Amino acid sequence: MTTFCYAHPTRETSLRCKRCERYICTACAVHTPTGYLCKECVRQHEKSFDTAVWYDPLIGFGVTFALSLIASILVGLAASFLGFYILFVGVALGGGAGAFIGNLALRAIKKRRSKILFMACAAGVVVGALPIAALLFFTGNLFALLGLGIYVVIAAPTVYARISGIQLTH
Repeated sequence: MTTFCYAHPTRETSLRCKRCERYICTACAVHTPTGYLCKECVRQHEKSFDTAVWYDPLIGFGVTFALSLIASILVGLAASFLGFYILFVGVALGGGAGAFIGNLALRAIKKRRSKILFMACAAGVVVGALPIAALLFFTGNLFALLGLGIYVVIAAPTVYARISGIQLTH
């Protein structure tokens, strides 16, 4: 008996989705560590991990924006006193502030999960630093701007990793 892909009725196949057992062609098959799935089953599986409600990205963005704005002010103030050492302080503040901001954002969103939510929180960190970056740029304090840039480059991925549950160490 000849079987055809459920999405492409003209393509012969003997491959089946391991979840719904529909026939799928190689274009529709998604390879997983435990076998092949159709794209529809993969989407359903991904949705089971999205627990965020519609307003969570707004809350996450708002919290990370406000906290990043405060951290950026602190980096800017520290830069005016520390000079060259702000580069090292920017690294330390970026990691520490990123973890702190991520922890507070997790509480605000009640540990719900969604890829859009993770990106909104990381974007909040970047956008929260922009007003201070503009101020530093227009006042000509480029060294402090560099320190702030280091802070943003470290803090934003730290927040993303913290909220998404990515663990870099065991």
